Amino acid sequence: MNAERIPDIIIGRLPVYLRALQRMAEKGVQTTSSQELGERVGISAAQIRKDISQFGEFGKQGTGYHIPFLLDKLRAILKVDRIWDVALVGAGDMGHALARYQGFSNRGFQIVMVFDNDPSKVGQMAGNFKVENTDVMVERIRAAGVKVAMLTVPAAAAQEAADLLAKAGVKAILNYAPISLNVPPDVRVQHIDPATHLQRMTYYL
Repeated sequence: MNAERIPDIIIGRLPVYLRALQRMAEKGVQTTSSQELGERVGISAAQIRKDISQFGEFGKQGTGYHIPFLLDKLRAILKVDRIWDVALVGAGDMGHALARYQGFSNRGFQIVMVFDNDPSKVGQMAGNFKVENTDVMVERIRAAGVKVAMLTVPAAAAQEAADLLAKAGVKAILNYAPISLNVPPDVRVQHIDPATHLQRMTYYL
């Protein structure tokens, strides 16, 4: 399967299906239909069938989807059938909250190191991690083979941090800084700007 062939909007919906299926599995539900799944996530049954069929035939006409099987398949497609180590850059309020957040490990991710360039934060604890200086970030990330990073630094520092992460071999950056990043073509960036999402919602108020 060529990952680039699948539209990104479809990839973006798969974690939504995965989360809903995990909740159903936790309640002991073994099978579901595209109709039921659609009602849970607010997406049409036809769209769900179309999205999932991009990756193969995982359901049966009349009996729907076997949840444990579909969970395994979606985890494999999203490559979260393993635990990804994550470097966190920025030990401010957001960084501290993410370092303490318990919801990553059961979704395929674990923070393993935290960095900051502020001397007053270096050596302090962020969750269970001692904050390290960004001076050692490239060698530390390279040595650990970390491919995923979260960036929670101020906008002014984000591009420099992203450059260091790319240099360290990171291939995926979740960016909380309200700025677009210039990265090499083989590095994927996902932007999370809460203010932008709030502005999008207030249009409807």
